Amino acid sequence: MQFIYNLFIFIYKNSIRISAFFGNEKARKWISGRKDLFNRLSSSIGKDDKIIWFHCASLGEFEQGRPLIETIRKQYTDYKILITFFSPSGYEIRKNYEQADYVFYLPIDTTKNARRFVEIVRPRAVFFIKYEFWFNYINELYKRKIPFFMVSTIFRPSQHFFRFWGFWFRKQLRKITFLFVQDENSLELLENIKIYHADIIGDTRFDRVVALAEEEKKFPLIKHFVKDKPILVAGSTWPADEDKLLKMIDQLDIDFKLIIAPHQVDNEHIEQIKKKFSKYEPILYSNADEKNINACRVLIIDGIGYLSYLYRYASITYIGGGFGTGIHNLLEAATYGKPVIFGPNHSKFKEAIELKKNGGGFTISHSEELISLCKLLFTDNKKYEKSAQSAKNYVCDHAGATGKVIDKMKEFLTVK
Repeated sequence: MQFIYNLFIFIYKNSIRISAFFGNEKARKWISGRKDLFNRLSSSIGKDDKIIWFHCASLGEFEQGRPLIETIRKQYTDYKILITFFSPSGYEIRKNYEQADYVFYLPIDTTKNARRFVEIVRPRAVFFIKYEFWFNYINELYKRKIPFFMVSTIFRPSQHFFRFWGFWFRKQLRKITFLFVQDENSLELLENIKIYHADIIGDTRFDRVVALAEEEKKFPLIKHFVKDKPILVAGSTWPADEDKLLKMIDQLDIDFKLIIAPHQVDNEHIEQIKKKFSKYEPILYSNADEKNINACRVLIIDGIGYLSYLYRYASITYIGGGFGTGIHNLLEAATYGKPVIFGPNHSKFKEAIELKKNGGGFTISHSEELISLCKLLFTDNKKYEKSAQSAKNYVCDHAGATGKVIDKMKEFLTVK
């Protein structure tokens, strides 16, 4: 099985190279970002550096691990923080993250790369966030007896660890120092294969969004846009979401304003949204000023780094992705005490299911449902307040995972 796994890594690496050759921009960045990586690592990391290493697949996992990174940064000031990313979408946005001493791409998971990387970094502790299982790295850390933790992980019966042919994969799980899982089902799955070095700590994302809601980041232009109008903030939208939002604003007989913050902010998608909503003469945030934003009804956010703060200005929030591969971050909206609306593809998202259950979240399958739901929430104050409070309570009730990870980490480390 080790041979098959390494063959898969070889094929995967070369498939990315082929994609880059044919012009895939993300694949090109994936390859160029790893060019001369080991020399850059060696010249950056000092021989006396005491490193705590965090690995995140992409931006979402980074945000999930961020409360842990920043807490360890404050508590263990003698240590330096290294963050690695697998995907360009994480690295490109956070390569200058001020709470880290070093930010790099993770070399592809070959036996040779894992050995060389660990020899250069010499980490004192390692945290992988959520889903990244790179088995050559796991094995190298295990051989060197370096404490290695998986954080905010969710396991499902369909994963190879739990299949009848998954013996080799189960063996790799046993090499992990400790697994911090999000829910009871994950813990039961591990116990069923006789893995007991695990515990339920919940999801560190809750700690991140609670801190987010407490930040006093101001957007004066957004205040001018809002005035005293009800606001629907639609975040991380895709074309299928935008189609439904257009029908909703066309047919809903309520005087409200719409902020659209699309998942992709490339020129092509922004122009597509402008054209779609052209009858409302939408304004791009990058072109907004105090004069033109006052009369604007549809505002398009054509940059990154704003959305998580803009939800505070919403009356209602709509989270995109539910008509595609899956919904995006609900918690960033719910933390402000805002009802959240999302599409049907959410079965793999625990927070979506639980927010639906407690009344803080609502799912829709077509435009008519969105229109009906927005009308209800905009006009029924009692229904709105109950939903908003349920969303807020859900986030607050699930915070605290970061402290649990730190407490358990102390059992395996001798850091001061």
